[in-house]
Amino acid sequence: MNRYSNFAKTIYKTPGESNNTSPGYINIKYPEISLDFSDIYVYVSRGDRYDTLAQQYYEDSTMWWIISRANKSQTPDSLIPEIGSQIRIPGRNRTQIIMSQYKELNNLQKFSSASPSLGSY
Repeated sequence: MNRYSNFAKTIYKTPGESNNTSPGYINIKYPEISLDFSDIYVYVSRGDRYDTLAQQYYEDSTMWWIISRANKSQTPDSLIPEIGSQIRIPGRNRTQIIMSQYKELNNLQKFSSASPSLGSY
């Protein structure tokens, strides 16, 4: 299975050439995740990944990006935070607000999915 198969796709046209098109993926924008008193701080252990932490704290592994975006000091292109580092996990009570901001930034009224894996259309 292609790891990009669930991302929203589009067709790009070459300017001035009506018959020349190429497929591509829509860029995703993420909201800033501010500090809050409901945030939880944990130390990363061997085996911890953003998706498993999201499953543990939010009961939804697709919300991995919320934890990743809340920890910009970590390697941005990795699902694995640095072992021994302290990371912030935004409070579960904030996930609905964060998802609303995500949908608004990406103009996602037409999509039903709540995660960055938007599905094709």
